Amino acid sequence: MASSGPSRTNGERKPRHGARAAWAGCTLLALLALTACDHSGGDRPPPGTGGAFRKAALADGSRLVITTEGGVRVVGTDADRVTVDGTTLAHWDGSGSTHTLDLPCDQGDDRARANCGGMPLVHVPAGVTLTVRARNAGVDVSGVRGGLSLSTVNGDVTVRDSGTKGAVQHLVTRNGSVRATGLDARGVAAETVNGDVDLLCTTSPGTLDGVTRNGSVRVTLPADAPPYTTDTSTTNGRSTVDLPAADSADHRHRLTLRTVNGDTEVHRG
Repeated sequence: MASSGPSRTNGERKPRHGARAAWAGCTLLALLALTACDHSGGDRPPPGTGGAFRKAALADGSRLVITTEGGVRVVGTDADRVTVDGTTLAHWDGSGSTHTLDLPCDQGDDRARANCGGMPLVHVPAGVTLTVRARNAGVDVSGVRGGLSLSTVNGDVTVRDSGTKGAVQHLVTRNGSVRATGLDARGVAAETVNGDVDLLCTTSPGTLDGVTRNGSVRVTLPADAPPYTTDTSTTNGRSTVDLPAADSADHRHRLTLRTVNGDTEVHRG
């Protein structure tokens, strides 16, 4: 028996096939455009895919933000790329001059479990302004010649042969110590609550603030450091200043060291 509904001719079906072809063509063009837009030269996935990161080019003067629920080791390199160890799960985001490298923590994911309280290794180019936000482990930075803003909770902040003369270096933790050697800076702000602040500077910063509550603050400046206006205080400890005092009208170099339970010391090395 013939169907009671309207019949369709071959000519009526053709537009549906054509629509499928047009849709497929548009999808292919979108994928090609997405691939063409990745000019980083690195092995990173397209934005928004959530894939793992391995390396990406980063221009001089860029800002890199590293976020982690654990700790991290950051080492400066002469190359122009940010790289992570092959066993480290990391995600990359950002555009222009600011980029974020996230080291996710997931106890249920074998790839991300090592980031939880661990110290994965990241290499960054010289000349990058580096920000690190960590917790429940330390931040260890060496050979990074740029501005630094490093913070963690329940871990140490350790810096070696890093910084630059033109930047203010921020080094902050809680329940840990701040220790820096070979630090270059225009200014230094170092702070903790339960731990020491121990700084050895290769340049003479214009301002230096070292603050703790339960620990000592020790600063060593270059042997040719200029006179400073100094303000040191402690409640249960002693203060030692081995540094020429600046004239009352000279505010070009200022140093403030504060603690409650510990010593404050400043020397020329």
